[in-house]
Amino acid sequence: MRMQWISWFLSSKGNEYFCEVEEDYILDRFNLTGLNTEVQHYAQALDMITDNLDEEIQDDLRGNLDLQARLLYGLIHARWIVTARGLAKMVRTSTSLVMHPDPPPPRHLARPQLEKYKRADFGRCPRVLCQSQPLLPVGLTDVPYEKSVKLYCGRCEDIYSPKSSRHGSIDGAYFGTSFPHLLFLVYPNLIPPKTGPVELGLPGRGGEVDSSRRSRRIREEQEAQAEGVGEGMSTASVASKADRYRPRIFGFQVNEIAKLQRWQEAVRDRQISRLEELEENA
Repeated sequence: MRMQWISWFLSSKGNEYFCEVEEDYILDRFNLTGLNTEVQHYAQALDMITDNLDEEIQDDLRGNLDLQARLLYGLIHARWIVTARGLAKMVRTSTSLVMHPDPPPPRHLARPQLEKYKRADFGRCPRVLCQSQPLLPVGLTDVPYEKSVKLYCGRCEDIYSPKSSRHGSIDGAYFGTSFPHLLFLVYPNLIPPKTGPVELGLPGRGGEVDSSRRSRRIREEQEAQAEGVGEGMSTASVASKADRYRPRIFGFQVNEIAKLQRWQEAVRDRQISRLEELEENA
């Protein structure tokens, strides 16, 4: 029997990024090790998630319990999506990867993450050269209440903020710092090419719509660049302050990406030096 609280949570507006955590995973207390120190009223919050909460609980405590239950489910969700079963469920819509895919969930529940990825439910990369590459959610820290969720592009390997304020307020710890990179390592055929068209497109979208969106992105990018380089600020100084996102899996940098980023940063440093020389001679 499906847990009613989880069904309600997944169907709530703003929670479209989440997927359904299997009931067996939640009921196995080993999987929840250490979460009792992260969540107040841990036992009652777990009872609320599993629909075992006492109906006679005080109303003032129930409001706080709802917040703690959301926090607990988010932290469980971050652990679930990087397990073997969680990753398999993420890609269960691809019959080439899963021999016996599960039946599709009801409409009111969250879709598997790969289906969301193909439909670009998490958004598309705003960079023109990425050609509307679909994004994946990622956290900048595994500690709750520190950073909101970001969206990772597998092409440019950079991160972006969600367009919707509802999604932008989701805690990044609910997805963790490892999900997109671990997904690409386990399923390398999902790694997007660095050049060429995006294969994971939305069905039924005409070229005219894509062209208009691309033009709008170009204008927005140009406006953002114009705002970023204000009067009195040099291009070199702005470039030197730009932070690089470093993909990690369980805290460790991905080897191939780390090597590539070292080369990219060396190229960027040379370009900054050239810009500084040009600005000095101007």
